[in-house]
Amino acid sequence: MKITSKNKNSLPDIKTFGCRLNIWESQVISDLASQNGQSDLIIFNTCAVTSEAERQARQAIRSSKRSRPDAQILVTGCAAQVDPQKWNSMPEVDFVIGNKEKLDEDFWKRFVPEDSFHQNQNVFVQDIMEVKSTSGHLVESFNKHTRGFVQVQNGCDHRCTFCIIPFGRGPSRSVSTQDVINSINSLLKNGVKEIVLTGVDLTSWGIDIFGKPSLGLLVKKILKNIPNLHRLRLSSIDPAEVDFDLMDAFEHEERLMPHIHLSIQHGDDIILKRMKRRHLYRDVINFVKEAKRRRNDIVFGGDFIAGFPTEDEKAHQKSMQLITEANITYIHVFPYSNRKNTPASNMPQVQKKIIQKRAKELRDLAEKQHNKFLISQIGTTQKVLVENNSVGHATNFSKIKLKENVEACTIVSTKILEINPDGLIGTIRN
Repeated sequence: MKITSKNKNSLPDIKTFGCRLNIWESQVISDLASQNGQSDLIIFNTCAVTSEAERQARQAIRSSKRSRPDAQILVTGCAAQVDPQKWNSMPEVDFVIGNKEKLDEDFWKRFVPEDSFHQNQNVFVQDIMEVKSTSGHLVESFNKHTRGFVQVQNGCDHRCTFCIIPFGRGPSRSVSTQDVINSINSLLKNGVKEIVLTGVDLTSWGIDIFGKPSLGLLVKKILKNIPNLHRLRLSSIDPAEVDFDLMDAFEHEERLMPHIHLSIQHGDDIILKRMKRRHLYRDVINFVKEAKRRRNDIVFGGDFIAGFPTEDEKAHQKSMQLITEANITYIHVFPYSNRKNTPASNMPQVQKKIIQKRAKELRDLAEKQHNKFLISQIGTTQKVLVENNSVGHATNFSKIKLKENVEACTIVSTKILEINPDGLIGTIRN
């Protein structure tokens, strides 16, 4: 299905929380809603990963209602899927729809608030576990985004003990190779030069396709069949699922960006087992070494949880050690958030003040790691994709401000001169 807004000046106001997949989905929602006459809605595409993400969404809903009291508010996303009645109970909220409905063209065609279709119903949330397929919507452009995001996978079959997302997204399901290629080509026609492949459990792509092709094979097919694609980037991947073809692609495909963000979560083996992760400390170290051997300019990011139930100081220090030993550069720190009905919620909890302390220690280390990386970039030459106001990202995802005025969607060879508070400063190198 091809998505093009009939009236680009009449788009719903969409507030997006959470992951890159939600960014992609918000664009689809925007196009579907506007095409079907729902441009006056304020739509909240929520996240359920942490209680803080939900708190921010509730706060934003109340703020929007105060500023636009006559507007109708619709809530969707993972938080809405997991607990629709909680959001429906908010007096500011008019409608709640599920993760399946928000991407369903037929639903939006029928969704007219004044129509008899509703019959006084304002909650439309199906059982996400019954969803067995994922459509490849053709998004032609991203509002306010130079890079294009393409969904290749949705859902998750794993059951990490801290995570509620499988119950918001449903089982793992893959977008076909041809639909992925069509989506990328659609974006490239509109000047996009970098594509980010995104999903809930990206490395599980292909598990439900005949022959069970791997993510690495998908990457190779994309690069082979789309020679005019300048840059291909991956969102977060699971170190336990990286296949041979993906590693081979990193080694031999220059257009595959040398930046891997890993879903690590912790450095202590006992905690990792209690999380039901499928890797241990040494597995991460070995993966990083192998990736570096294949491509020496590769850099790594990672997600870490502070204060997981039963975590003691020794376990916490193992996370600190792993960050240093693996030389993780871009680090996302999440204070443990107790999610109702997850196995971890029944484990002995760490005191909130201790969680906050350990999260701060991880963030302080993350800042040191990032600064060390930035310093190492001074004097190097990087290829920068300019996004807005002469600011862009290098292939290794470092953020760079150019001294010159450069048009967005331009890739320029840049010499890195110095560090500034937001990243790096560079100048065009002829």
